[in-house]
Amino acid sequence: MWTTGRTAAIGAAAATVLALAAAPARAADPADATVVPVQVTGDPAKRFNLVILGDGYTPADMPKFRANLAEHLNDLWTIEPFKSYRSYMNVYAVEIPSGESGVSCDPSLSSPRRTTPLRMAFWSGCREDGIQRLLVMDSAAAKTYADLVPGASVANRQILALANSDTYGGAGGAYATASGGNAMSALIAPHELGHSLGGLQDEYDYYQRGVPGGTYTGPEPDSIHHTLLTEQEMKTQKAKWWRWLGERSESGGTIGRYEGGIYFSKGVWRPSQHSMMKTLGYYFDQVARERMTQRISAKVNLVQAHTPTDAPVGADRVLWVETMHPTGHQLSITWTVDGKPVRATLPAGRGAAGANLDLSRLHLKKGTHTVQATVVDPTGFVRDPAVRSSAALTQVRTWTVDTGVKTPPDDVPVDFSSSTPTDKPVGADSVVYAETTHPVESVPSVRWELDGRRVEGGDRDIDLGRFHLSEGTHKLVARVGSKSRSWTIDAEAPTVKYELSKAAQVRPGRTPEYVFDGPFTMRLTGADDHAGVVVSEFRVDGDGWFTYFGWPTDSSAPWLFTENGTVIDSLTYGKLGKGRHTIEYRAIDTAGNTTAASEFKVTLR
Repeated sequence: MWTTGRTAAIGAAAATVLALAAAPARAADPADATVVPVQVTGDPAKRFNLVILGDGYTPADMPKFRANLAEHLNDLWTIEPFKSYRSYMNVYAVEIPSGESGVSCDPSLSSPRRTTPLRMAFWSGCREDGIQRLLVMDSAAAKTYADLVPGASVANRQILALANSDTYGGAGGAYATASGGNAMSALIAPHELGHSLGGLQDEYDYYQRGVPGGTYTGPEPDSIHHTLLTEQEMKTQKAKWWRWLGERSESGGTIGRYEGGIYFSKGVWRPSQHSMMKTLGYYFDQVARERMTQRISAKVNLVQAHTPTDAPVGADRVLWVETMHPTGHQLSITWTVDGKPVRATLPAGRGAAGANLDLSRLHLKKGTHTVQATVVDPTGFVRDPAVRSSAALTQVRTWTVDTGVKTPPDDVPVDFSSSTPTDKPVGADSVVYAETTHPVESVPSVRWELDGRRVEGGDRDIDLGRFHLSEGTHKLVARVGSKSRSWTIDAEAPTVKYELSKAAQVRPGRTPEYVFDGPFTMRLTGADDHAGVVVSEFRVDGDGWFTYFGWPTDSSAPWLFTENGTVIDSLTYGKLGKGRHTIEYRAIDTAGNTTAASEFKVTLR
């Protein structure tokens, strides 16, 4: 986490990942490391690659590393825009066996110094003047191990290193670190990606925990989510987050103007009361989500491949584009010929062209023509026209078509070229895609079958959400020519149950109510019919959904509610004032299925 050029432990982690200064960085020996593809959605040269390293995990500890990794990823996939753009990302784990278990100076400066491949250490690298939760590593070693992933480069990857530790800590910057086993560590990663990928600033109203941040006296911040302007000034000037003002925030409350941010308590304002960049556990609000959507999309090419545009093509062939395919929605593809929409030029009943345009159907007049394909990501996460029109979300391909050019025949076989991965179940609301080969004279037709019945899909994808599938497991098949690919659809939402400490009084009913005369605890337990980590969430009195992670100091302990909250490391958790409250809860499984929210009432007397 960083801003104003200062480096310190702020909130969840710290300002930047530092190379250790106690000793010269030693070269890492990658001979025994193993690259494990966790999620591969495409060629790493064409994807945003998340490379996750482990440090301080001995061969016997490796199952723990895999479990820590699964928890981190499942939390990430429940948070937008990672959830909708999961298909833009490859994930690779680099399993690095360590000679010693654990990392240095954990949890205190008097704790052992350990020899590990990444030399991860708390206290800013075991420094007397260091910050306890600043977990740093040898950045040169991290690069050496990350370089083992073929096709992933500095430009298209993000390194996240997990330490074999249950102590709270981490850091962010060019690289990100987090303790692997702490209750809250899985929530550090998306926050750090907010910094390193999104360029977002911290929204903390303090520089060091427990010390008020003072009053901001500088100019209008460059940060997109901090301002000196009033709401009316934002609207009048069409500045900062004016397009989102007044809407219910994805992180709870209403998007407006809340004092405090970039480490100052007063004199500067942020969009939401609490969001990912202020409080771990909540979602990104719409302002941050828009920026993250832009940055994730910019890490890939919206148009992955297309008919070559460097020379005139004949009017007797098929033009095609291959695009990215978000998990949560479909892209828009439109074609024009000499500036006129293709839909208007096709014969009646032929409809739009989709990802392929058969020029022979257009019966073009002799001469040359200009054909364009425009691909747009219509996501509702973006409202800024400048972002929408950027190359991250809008791309155009242009061809010169010459009716005098004859296209030579080819013998390209009809087959699939790429698709949504088939090795794991897809969710009931997912968009599944299947790309094909590209014969020059025909458009391979993708035929979709759902549980053995033909169904209509898009040109190269199908939105499963429109079928409102019944609970259970379903089978989706795509066929092209004699080839087929199939997916298992997990349409069974996970289950989640709550367990409260003993109440002074229970009032049963459709919405049960529990009366407490003092502090009480709540445990949420999620389960699913498929393998994988289930993420549970709760919210209080309609506020933002908050990831349940147990208790900050012990993931196996339940959440504790008290009238004034519990102060841990200068932050307050579980504050719930006297009176009657509504607590809602739900769970999300590995396929992205979310249970309908249930609720109960509590009264704290």
